[in-house]
Amino acid sequence: MTMGKSGKGLEGVVAAQTALSDIDGKQGKLWYVGYDIHDLADHATFEEVIYLLHHLELPNEAELGRLREQLAADREPHGFVMDLLPGLAQRTQPMEMLRTAMSATQADDPDGEDNSEEANYRKAIRICAVVPTLVAHYDRLRNGLEVVPPDPNLSQAANFLWMLTGEKADDETVHMFDTCLVLHADHTMNASTFSARVSAATLSDIHSAIVAAICALKGPLHGGANEQVRRMLDEIRETGADPRDYLKGKLERHEKVMGFGHRVYKTEDPRATHLREMAKTLAEKTGEPFFWETSRALEEAMMEEKGLHPNVDFYAASVYSYLGIPEDLFTPVFACSRVSGWTAHVREQYADNRLIRPDHEYIGPQPRSWTPMSDR
Repeated sequence: MTMGKSGKGLEGVVAAQTALSDIDGKQGKLWYVGYDIHDLADHATFEEVIYLLHHLELPNEAELGRLREQLAADREPHGFVMDLLPGLAQRTQPMEMLRTAMSATQADDPDGEDNSEEANYRKAIRICAVVPTLVAHYDRLRNGLEVVPPDPNLSQAANFLWMLTGEKADDETVHMFDTCLVLHADHTMNASTFSARVSAATLSDIHSAIVAAICALKGPLHGGANEQVRRMLDEIRETGADPRDYLKGKLERHEKVMGFGHRVYKTEDPRATHLREMAKTLAEKTGEPFFWETSRALEEAMMEEKGLHPNVDFYAASVYSYLGIPEDLFTPVFACSRVSGWTAHVREQYADNRLIRPDHEYIGPQPRSWTPMSDR
């Protein structure tokens, strides 16, 4: 590990070497294993991206077929987790469920405590397969509906929409959701990925590392930002406010506006480019322009007021809304994609491990003497 001086939040510190993804913040570029995110969004399926992140190469037809078979075979949670889900559906919020259920999946994993490279790959694929099922089953159970079993003949994207709604989505809808999964799959050393690698660096098991990632993603400054964007859109609709006036008011009150700006990108987030276009397409397809038109007005106003570009969370809120995904599932759906990157990063950490132990800068009182209670 290379460590050096930085500002708050470890900005500027190189915490790990990775072959999985890279960013050029000035140019607004993102690559997975050398492939431009625009090429992947236009041409790759989510399953191809899972394979790419774990093997560092795109699959051929046979390799992709084997991966799809593995994913389809491992989608259904074991009995222990299924027994927990009804109670979790009634007593927890979605990310709390995912945190607990992910921890519980380790109990019945066929590879148990085996931490070999081969076992961890199998565990990684099982985790990628089961997370969407946990989210979909949870939503149906909390709404008093029967769970919809996974369909082994469907892709990850199509199967999730099937389990969530009980209806087969059309090809265009599946393609757009699949693209969302591609766009969210990995993003270098973000907070949740770093959390997973810190856990893995202690040689804790892969399930524990993914639990750590879920805990980090839960926060509103990371994965929860897309939910905050939707709440902002809902508030505009409920109050009938003009989006531009609404934004200016928040800025004048020095309130945080979620979905804009990024710690790395100094220009447009390349993922937002695709999500903006999908939001527009879905608005036309559904005949419901509110999310698209309001988001576009907010984007233009923010550029005029602060010169800030939208990030991945901003238009994701509109896209997920048009796809019928409940607001409080936005972050778990993010996890359905990002788990592919998390598991790949954990395996990469294991392969060339060193305990991650940053230094610190002490800012407390200088050494002083103990004062007896009678003299205080």
